Amino acid sequence: MLEIGSVVDGKYKILSEIGHGGMSVVYLAINERANKTWAIKELRKDGTVDFSTVRQGLVVETEILKKLSHPHLPSIIDVIDQDDSFLIVMDYIEGRSLDSLLRHGGAQPPDKVIEWAKQLCDVLGYLHSRRPPIIYRDMKPGNVMLKPDGNVMLLDFGTAREYKDKSVADTTCLGTRGYAAPEQFGGRGQSDARTDIYCLGATMYHLLTGHSPAEPPYEIKPLGYWNVNFIGSGLEKLVARCTRQNPAERYQSCAELMYALEHVHDEDDANRRRRSRIWGCFVASLAVTVLGVAGMVIFALAGNAVVKESYDRYLAQARAMGGGSAAAVDSCRAAISLQPSRPEAYDAMLDAVDGDLLFTGEESAELVSCFLDTDGVRTNLERLADSDPEACDALVYRLANDYYFFYDGSDGRTKAVQWYERVLDSETLDVRQVEVANGLYAISSYYPSLTADKSVFSVGEHSNTWLTFWQQMAAITDGDLAFGAGGTRYAAALYQELADQVLVNAANFKAYGVSYAEIEFQLDKAEQGLAALTPESVAVQQQIAEALRCVSMARRQADAVFSAMDTGTGG
Repeated sequence: MLEIGSVVDGKYKILSEIGHGGMSVVYLAINERANKTWAIKELRKDGTVDFSTVRQGLVVETEILKKLSHPHLPSIIDVIDQDDSFLIVMDYIEGRSLDSLLRHGGAQPPDKVIEWAKQLCDVLGYLHSRRPPIIYRDMKPGNVMLKPDGNVMLLDFGTAREYKDKSVADTTCLGTRGYAAPEQFGGRGQSDARTDIYCLGATMYHLLTGHSPAEPPYEIKPLGYWNVNFIGSGLEKLVARCTRQNPAERYQSCAELMYALEHVHDEDDANRRRRSRIWGCFVASLAVTVLGVAGMVIFALAGNAVVKESYDRYLAQARAMGGGSAAAVDSCRAAISLQPSRPEAYDAMLDAVDGDLLFTGEESAELVSCFLDTDGVRTNLERLADSDPEACDALVYRLANDYYFFYDGSDGRTKAVQWYERVLDSETLDVRQVEVANGLYAISSYYPSLTADKSVFSVGEHSNTWLTFWQQMAAITDGDLAFGAGGTRYAAALYQELADQVLVNAANFKAYGVSYAEIEFQLDKAEQGLAALTPESVAVQQQIAEALRCVSMARRQADAVFSAMDTGTGG
């Protein structure tokens, strides 16, 4: 153990011991030169049976925390690997653990627990939105610190892991019995965001009842078993849903759980009964003067109002989270499930996945699954097409462009084909967008075979293949067609595509009859077009800069290729 008063690494003076667990001790230290206090977590090598495994967990913890920045997470300052111990220097969080609060005060007031749960839900949602997602896996009162200002901090990342798409189960069973979800033990599947939702539900159960699920018989009873005030309440139902054995029956994302937490009192049976009585009196009096069918209409309108309010709430959550957020995608999907015939959530979903100009396979699967969800008769996309064909065509066109320009797999153009096909004869898209769709559809259809093996293209059989390809690319980027592509990002991508093709295939274009003057003209147009674009985000601004760089490189490549050929040195 570190001695009180000793100085670690020449700068951290140990002031006192502030906590300890089975494998580590936490000290309060001060950097006297900076007059700043820190917490130092020590793991002794001689006091641990399997130090290498534990040390690996600590390394994982530090590496995870170094990449994160959130108001409810501590920051890692330093890591010191000594001969006899491993030390982690981190923010000192003043306060007391929720576990200590429970030991001394018992069950906590529901409103406080709800507020703490919202903060923990927010930080878990942040972790799940990382790429790859981070699954915390050990939510419990002992790992949550309550600060004097009433906010909480999530500590101890020794069991956290990055979610792996291709894994079917966790390689290590870690977590705290009673709080841990079933899938964390016994090879029942890989832990994911729903695992953390279970652990948070178990933590809320302990805080609300004062009874630990980590003590025999290790079960989570209905809240009403301990306190009749919870019977049938929204909070009892929320905790029960969080802690379902089957992950598919829990809240499916932190965004969904956050919405439930914010509206938990709306779900109280007492409130529901009171609203029912109010509506009953209203309908009864209304029935005196109007036909019964009018009452049915009123009920339908009231139901629609509730659905619309929930839809708008999910939509606002998604837009607030911004691009690149998995939680935003979850909120959009929840909104679409409520009103699949409205276009706003589909657009917000695309904003969430392509805001960083990178369209991943995981995001693709999520989008397509959502668009093609069915009620047994029609898909979501078909229902949107019936209610708003213009919005549906715009959505499909945008998705096709995302596959063509931003998909991070090698088959992006192949995937784009099926979506371009849907809008080739669109009567709702701008005429320029239809032209772009037709041109990119044609290129997407034959480009893979064009580039697969250039040696098979003899002059006789394929004398105009590369010429046709060039002409189609030039037609799309010529004039103001690029501006009709559907947004600045797609216009910039079109211009960069032209420059990239010159950079890679200048010799092929020359060999099949494209002149230097034609290439130079189109590169001039691309440069002028890029200069005229107004970026709507930092990502698009960087994209435009990269496209301009590609245009400059393409000019040099064209100069070199045509100069070499004209002088007879290039064949």
